[in-house]
Amino acid sequence: MLLTLLACTDPIPVDTAVPLGPKPVAEAEPAALRRLTSSQYENAVLDLLGADLTLPTSLEPDTAIDGLLSVGASTVSVSALGVERYEDAAYLLAEQAVENPDLYGCTPAGAADSECATSFIEALGRRAWRRPLTSEEVEALVDLHMLVAQDAESFDAGAVYAIAAVLQSPYFLYRVEMGEPDPARPGQRLLTDYEVASRLSFFLWNTLPDDELMDAADAGELSTDDGLRSQATRMLADQRAHDGVRNLFDELYELYLLESVTKDPTIFTMASPELGPAAREETLLTVERLVFVEDGDYRDLFTSRRTFVDRRLAALYGVPAPGEDGFGEVILPADGGRSGLLGQASTLMLHSHSTRSSATLRGIFIRETLLCQEIPAPPSNVDTSIPEADATSPTLRERVASHLEDPTCSGCHQVMDPPGLALENFDGIGRWRTIENGAVIDASGNLDGEEYDDAMGLNRALWNHEGVARCFTTKVMQYAVGHQMGAGEVALRNWLETSFKLEGHSVQNLLLEVVTSDAFRHVGDWE
Repeated sequence: MLLTLLACTDPIPVDTAVPLGPKPVAEAEPAALRRLTSSQYENAVLDLLGADLTLPTSLEPDTAIDGLLSVGASTVSVSALGVERYEDAAYLLAEQAVENPDLYGCTPAGAADSECATSFIEALGRRAWRRPLTSEEVEALVDLHMLVAQDAESFDAGAVYAIAAVLQSPYFLYRVEMGEPDPARPGQRLLTDYEVASRLSFFLWNTLPDDELMDAADAGELSTDDGLRSQATRMLADQRAHDGVRNLFDELYELYLLESVTKDPTIFTMASPELGPAAREETLLTVERLVFVEDGDYRDLFTSRRTFVDRRLAALYGVPAPGEDGFGEVILPADGGRSGLLGQASTLMLHSHSTRSSATLRGIFIRETLLCQEIPAPPSNVDTSIPEADATSPTLRERVASHLEDPTCSGCHQVMDPPGLALENFDGIGRWRTIENGAVIDASGNLDGEEYDDAMGLNRALWNHEGVARCFTTKVMQYAVGHQMGAGEVALRNWLETSFKLEGHSVQNLLLEVVTSDAFRHVGDWE
């Protein structure tokens, strides 16, 4: 039991007394290739080839580590089947792209116009591979283009093969962040300006660098804090930053899983295939408003009664629909028991079973995702089932009591279940209730020393919890650099956490401080 209790803690060493002095230098983890996630791949090809393309639907699946697909992307390889799928996708996209008469940036004089092909390939390759192509690379792609074009007597036919070759290259499918040896830092490698541009663009926009960012890399402007901050500030003011922040929170809260979540419609009559995607959009719209409209306190995501609903969610929440179609902003009633992220259907649906709510799953989400406290998996020989309701144990609180009393289970269940039980006024799809099986639901509890009576009280306890800022800072750092935090990066994380607090828990400010940190421009030596 002692080992179990010790395991249910923050796995990263902390120093809560770190003063905000100079930003610490970090010892970055070794470099790794990061495969584009599915959303990054889709965004990149749309930016590169046009917004009207039909996208491939079956590519290599993403893997999450610490809940983040962007961290899992550093550890995955491409299977043989995945290679075939990327090849099929490349030709599907290339064949559509050449139908756009403005694609080439020049008018081919004939099927074998090598001059037009060269300028097109240089421009395409620079954006797709996030760096200028070498003369040898340009020559090889132009030769391929001309070979096919001459044989088919069609410039477009040659372009299809050249585009497909660019899209199948590891330089497109992977984010190459190898860097160059830093003479001032043995064991550390300094990213090139082009690698920094790519890292910055995928971090803030979740897509390729634009021409202005690439031009800044050409000019060597991303090697300085001022140059990097200037570009990051410009990018955060761009609409594409909304997409980037949405993706950050989509990964952080695993909202993408809502596209395929299923509930038993015989139990939850308001459940439908559209409810999960609508719940996902509600949370992302809430995030967008807090980060960009208000530049507000991150912790307000837990307590705010301001949200966005469509007709489906309005019916679920019991509030007036804002209109016939789409989403509208509403203020939830003060006496309605619902507020913040933990009152939204996205969280409540995801962390429930298909037929009932789950105090354990909801508690794990709070502990692991919001507080970064590690909860180990149960031993393989332990019975994790919950007894069925009966006259002596009608509510879930009474049915999970056995886990809290069993020495094998209690160590972690005493950590997980209480905050999850605070959400028991919401059923498995997030509909409000006060009674379960004829008994009044008790939603009171204690979160690491702060008592509460209900879900609203739990939200306030989270707002006050020291671990919230630390956890969010950790997750943002990991998302930015693509790996789990190493011991050499903890001091920087602590500094960023302190800065985050001093700046009113502003997400935008945290993003800027991460971008201008030493860890953002370095990787560890792999040799």
